[in-house]
Amino acid sequence: MGNPLTPDVLVDPVVLTRTLVDVESVSGAEKVIADCVEDVLRQAPHLSTERHQNTVMARTDLGRERRVVLAGHLDTVPVNGNLPSTVVDDLIYGCGTADMKSGVALALHLAATLPDPRYDLTFLFYEAEEIESRFNGLHLLSQHRPEWLAADFAVLLEPTYGVVEAGCQGTLKVTVRTHGRRAHPARAWRGVNAIHAAGEVLRCLDDYRPRTVTIDGCTYREGLNAVRISGGVAGNVIPDECAVEVDLRFAPDRTERQALDHLHEVFAGFDLEVTDSAPGALPGLDAAPARDFVTAVGAEPAAKLGWTDVSRFAALGVPALNYGPGDPMLAHAPDEHVEIGKIRDGAATLHRWLAAY
Repeated sequence: MGNPLTPDVLVDPVVLTRTLVDVESVSGAEKVIADCVEDVLRQAPHLSTERHQNTVMARTDLGRERRVVLAGHLDTVPVNGNLPSTVVDDLIYGCGTADMKSGVALALHLAATLPDPRYDLTFLFYEAEEIESRFNGLHLLSQHRPEWLAADFAVLLEPTYGVVEAGCQGTLKVTVRTHGRRAHPARAWRGVNAIHAAGEVLRCLDDYRPRTVTIDGCTYREGLNAVRISGGVAGNVIPDECAVEVDLRFAPDRTERQALDHLHEVFAGFDLEVTDSAPGALPGLDAAPARDFVTAVGAEPAAKLGWTDVSRFAALGVPALNYGPGDPMLAHAPDEHVEIGKIRDGAATLHRWLAAY
């Protein structure tokens, strides 16, 4: 089977979106799509192309004053009866249409068709965004090829429904444990019920009032929620331990350390175990390319409610934004789809921004 990413496909971001969707690429199985993308990019004379595992990098070296990264992940969540793609009126349905092969299509379309951009460009088509962070292609590049991430500004082509979503929230997951003493339920006074003790943890959560924080005109809504609870030994044993898993989404004005200190205040007197943590990213709207990009979009940016890989760039001192045609509300849904008009508008916006040399 030949490469479906033919020249005729590459010039039309709508056709390209559907073609990319039809190349199945569930996390951990990105080799075929990475092969196709690498083959296309190596044929472009204005690009230098390299590969690390199933992450493909291509870049221009035109001597421009600034460098911009356009990045998108190649993987999707597992298929749910939604491949191959279908078209109904102005909608393309299929696994990954919104998150985020329509965004990848915009980047690949520009890589193939824009040889003389106003900035030097680095294109990153990376693996394993939808699974554990240790497999994430950008994480692996930060360890093995950090020079590929160097830039003055980055755009993650995540689904934003065609608006700029600036920065991202940080995320912190902890397990709050309560302890008791085992006993027979018929002699419950001889024990201490750890599940009952968890009621105080739940009351703390019920009474909690999250912050709303505005940074550079972008409003971030924090959230603190129990996401799982476990405890119990057997039907005839008073439990001696209960664990409540808690998820905090915090505004990027807090560091991870400050977020954890805050949880120690909320759950004072309880044992906390951190199970996952990632910093947020400030809006990054001050960089000159970011200002030009927001102007090209023509709408006020909003805060990104959620965590994205812009955080990885922010940690390296590279301001980054989220922008893509997909609707984030449809990501991972069985009826996931993208509007054809949003793809065309996104391609026109990026071209207007990058072709103005």
